[in-house]
Amino acid sequence: MYDVIIRGGKIVDGLGDTPYIGDIAISGGKITAVGPSVKGEAKRTIDAEGAMVTPGWVDVHTHYDGQVSWDDELAPSSHNGTTTVVMGNCGVGFAPVRPGKEQALIELMEGVEDIPGTALYEGIEWGKWESFGDYMDYIGSREYAIDVGAQIAHGAVRYYAMGERGRTNEDATPEEIDNIATLVEEAIDAGAVGFSTSRTIGHRSLWGEPVPGTFAADEELLEIARRMRKLGKGVIEAIPAGAVGELAMLGGERNAPEEELELLRRCSEESGRPVTFTLVETRDYYPDLWRHLLEKTHQANAAGAQLFPQVPSRIIGYLHGLSSYHAFMRAPTYMEKMAKLPIAERAKAMRDPEMKRIIMSEKAVPHEAPGSMEHVAGLFRQNADILYPMANPIDLEAGPESSIGHLAKAVNKEPLEYLYDYMVEGDGTQFASFSRANLPESLDVIGEMLTHPDTVTGLSDAGAHVTLICDATMPSTQLSYWSRDRKKGNTIPVEYLVHKQTARNAALYGFNDRGSLEVGKRADINVIDYQNLSVAPPVAHHDLPAGGTRLMQPITGYKATFCNGVMIRENDQDTGERPGRLVRS
Repeated sequence: MYDVIIRGGKIVDGLGDTPYIGDIAISGGKITAVGPSVKGEAKRTIDAEGAMVTPGWVDVHTHYDGQVSWDDELAPSSHNGTTTVVMGNCGVGFAPVRPGKEQALIELMEGVEDIPGTALYEGIEWGKWESFGDYMDYIGSREYAIDVGAQIAHGAVRYYAMGERGRTNEDATPEEIDNIATLVEEAIDAGAVGFSTSRTIGHRSLWGEPVPGTFAADEELLEIARRMRKLGKGVIEAIPAGAVGELAMLGGERNAPEEELELLRRCSEESGRPVTFTLVETRDYYPDLWRHLLEKTHQANAAGAQLFPQVPSRIIGYLHGLSSYHAFMRAPTYMEKMAKLPIAERAKAMRDPEMKRIIMSEKAVPHEAPGSMEHVAGLFRQNADILYPMANPIDLEAGPESSIGHLAKAVNKEPLEYLYDYMVEGDGTQFASFSRANLPESLDVIGEMLTHPDTVTGLSDAGAHVTLICDATMPSTQLSYWSRDRKKGNTIPVEYLVHKQTARNAALYGFNDRGSLEVGKRADINVIDYQNLSVAPPVAHHDLPAGGTRLMQPITGYKATFCNGVMIRENDQDTGERPGRLVRS
């Protein structure tokens, strides 16, 4: 008598094998039988006829470091078929932390990852830990819908080891480097699944300072790498300088992308461990830089390195709307009279012709904090013409004819006025998306990146950028768009896409007990209504601590999701089960 049998689904096993129709049996949280026909009975049988059965997704780039304190569902990852997440990316995290020094880490996370400081201050159980080992024990005492792995972040380590000198990116002395490396070694030994660092000046605290570690000397990273070799476990995750462009408006990156890649190669060789790093298209240097970096990566790996460029599943865009950031949010009249009104009332009030005239005529007031994400309002104002209204279903291939600029010209309006009118239509819940790379050729780039043998998929930033970006849906988008919905280009075989975000990501972090539908593996499984899997436009939820807002995209198509053999989602609804636990290295 099995616990569960999933019968008659199309099995996509995560190993890249050809899909087939078959059954999967679960007992004691593990897969105990799989094949074209599993004989026997079960306490519960899932009819998967017409559905696709896959391993649960492994999302290696999330920021739930604070959310693990207040949310045992770990939404929206759990809504998207993800059964294991890795947090602590980008060099920002909340451990180790000295008592009374929490505010600096909050301001780092608020500036870099756009998580409201009030939510982090009120929602996190500060005082429950100081060392990273204490933090791991805290997470390990809790239960979640899905499994969680944690990385130790360079920013927190440097601030803990060096105080204000570390926070302001002064050079570490040899003694301080030894202390930093020891803290990382202790964290990995306690079960941290990796160490993360950010080296781009684009990652700044709330008050505009580059995150600790941005300018760390090579020797600091290499000594950390040597300690990881000593332990023989853990991953190095990095945001290289130049990853998102040259950033000339901030003074320019310190190193060129090729120099950064060479340093990461040395880190991999010194550590003997995998190094994964952000790779997206940027044209600040030259159009084919991404391809050149992939070629250099392939050569380094052939020579013994373990480099894994981490690439997205879709173009990353900023969301514009009344529920999030928008072009008019820093207008004095808006801030004084509109900002605190409920959304529907606000939209109605802003449709008044006189109110519209006043708000549109006012000069924006800069936010007092240089690193506040509210400065994106200026970006929206300057680029209103290349924002795209978000329809349902979302069109990832929307061309210039769908842009605000084109639509405004058709009705003889300026793009900024058209954007204003679009934003306040109806109940004011609609969004527009901004991306400088919203071009067909950029989707071709992503397709080539996804299918490159050295890449891994990630960059969902789940748990972060809660009112600006909704990329936690990347696993669902990767499956539905690239294998089913793509019109302006080639699709990718479903078995390849499933492998990319299950077994391959699990192997990167040494999660050898999951990621494939094989006997003896954990029963982390999705049953998906593949033909109807869909990702809708964002909806605002006011459910963060202190009443903070976050945007989440409704997902349809997950008939069932199992974590550790327990059904956590059924027909896109939370079951209330919490089998997820801390994963240690």
